[in-house]
Amino acid sequence: MQVTSFDQIADLFISRAHAAVWCNVATIDDRGRPRSRLLHSIWDGSTGYIATRRHSPKARDIAHSPYVSLAYVADVVHPIYVDCRAEWADDPATKQFVWNLFLEGPPPVGYDPAPIFGAVDDPDFGVLRLTPKRIELGDVSGTGERRIVWNAEPGI
Repeated sequence: MQVTSFDQIADLFISRAHAAVWCNVATIDDRGRPRSRLLHSIWDGSTGYIATRRHSPKARDIAHSPYVSLAYVADVVHPIYVDCRAEWADDPATKQFVWNLFLEGPPPVGYDPAPIFGAVDDPDFGVLRLTPKRIELGDVSGTGERRIVWNAEPGI
């Protein structure tokens, strides 16, 4: 089923993504090869954030191609696939906002970033801002496979 507005899937998408906590994030390196890793995301409406190391292989991959693909499969009957544009949000206000979003978030999606990143002003603390282009919510329970798909840009 196609939906035309993010608002039509927002509650279901965010509740599933936050319950899963971890997602596989695939990038493409400068030689055109895919690379995957598990990362911890959090969503604020239709914008996602990942707190991560600023100077890592994924930084080089995103510099080459800003498109990433996320897969949440904590519940294999209800997978989520999200194709996004990723960009580094290096401004202090956004970094503080995301730090607080994780710090104040309810478990299991919320956590204290300090043991991992030290402080919000640590030069290696990075924030990836995710802008979804396509979200697919799967449901393979019962008979047949059902999908809810939202496209930010019709035709993709």
